[in-house]
Amino acid sequence: MGYRRPDGTAGIRNHVLVMPTVVCANQVARAISQNVKGTTWFEHQHGCSQLAPDAAQTARALIGHGAHPNVYGVIVVGLGCEVVRAQGVAAEIKKRCPYKQVEVVIIQEEGGSYKAIQSGAAAAHHMVLAASMLRREPLAASQLILGTECGGSDACSGIAANPSLGAASDLLIDLGGTAILAETPELIGAEHIIADRAINEAVRQKCYETIKTFEDSAIAMGVDMRGGNPTPGNIEGGLSSIEEKSLGCVYKGGSRPLQDVIDWAEPITKKGLVYMNTPGNDIEQLTGMVAGGCQIAVFTTGRGTPTGSPIAPTVKIASNTAMFYKLQDNMDMNAGTVVTGDETIEQVGQRILSEVLAVASGKLTKAEILGHNDFGIWRIGPTM
Repeated sequence: MGYRRPDGTAGIRNHVLVMPTVVCANQVARAISQNVKGTTWFEHQHGCSQLAPDAAQTARALIGHGAHPNVYGVIVVGLGCEVVRAQGVAAEIKKRCPYKQVEVVIIQEEGGSYKAIQSGAAAAHHMVLAASMLRREPLAASQLILGTECGGSDACSGIAANPSLGAASDLLIDLGGTAILAETPELIGAEHIIADRAINEAVRQKCYETIKTFEDSAIAMGVDMRGGNPTPGNIEGGLSSIEEKSLGCVYKGGSRPLQDVIDWAEPITKKGLVYMNTPGNDIEQLTGMVAGGCQIAVFTTGRGTPTGSPIAPTVKIASNTAMFYKLQDNMDMNAGTVVTGDETIEQVGQRILSEVLAVASGKLTKAEILGHNDFGIWRIGPTM
């Protein structure tokens, strides 16, 4: 049960998003959202002092969130002198979604923060009223794009939660839907497993090249990824190496053919299994997948994590039962039953798919109830 948009896409939430295009506009965007119930917002540290590749990456993430089917309308907030211009971001959102309500607030043009907050709040107020009139209707599961993620992994992630999520991904793909596999540094050592499932040689080669380029970038800096990945928490949870972590991570991709390989925050256009090049950083990965079009994410964890997207519900799955009960504030489901032998991977996978469909129909996740609105842009080069 979702919101059918005029362009045929399916929204599972109906947010009015207040979006700053630059770090200087964060506090105004926050104030607008806090003054208008029914809105959501996020903040970030970018949008200015960026070279062209980074500016384009920032703009792509912002536009992807504004044009997202989970978003009814957008208040785009800019300062007025930044590199990533609010007017340009708003115009591109409107170009992609002509039906969408998009308003621009420029702090320098409004005459300061108070006046910008007043203008933005008035526009947001009218959008929330209009959004509240929409009603959910039956939509096909084939319209869902599921983002898969693991963070704070432990020794049970690769034997319980991740394979179960892979089983759910397969079930959704069999219904005609799409699943996203990401976290490039956590595929190092398992490249062959995903690449060998590519639909053709071009996709296979792009898979290998994407992972090698990521690994080479770390080598070129003269640094060792160990300590950064696996993290100290991963190691305490029983993971010994990036290869071992990767062999657990790749299970989230299930067993269906690999249809496409795309860059961070690029629009997702293919059905089936798609690999998006993202960092392993939880927030930057989640932001990229949502900007690409994922309406919902499933996040497996062995150590526990409270993160969540501002516009896409994020379902948390515990890989072990002890942590599930310890972090009841944050965990939505328990896959530790695979470890104890109470359920099979296939049974938990079916439970995950049922939960995804329930959340897509309006059930709130723990992250949504807690108001998490995490957003992170993957930087490419230096700040100017």
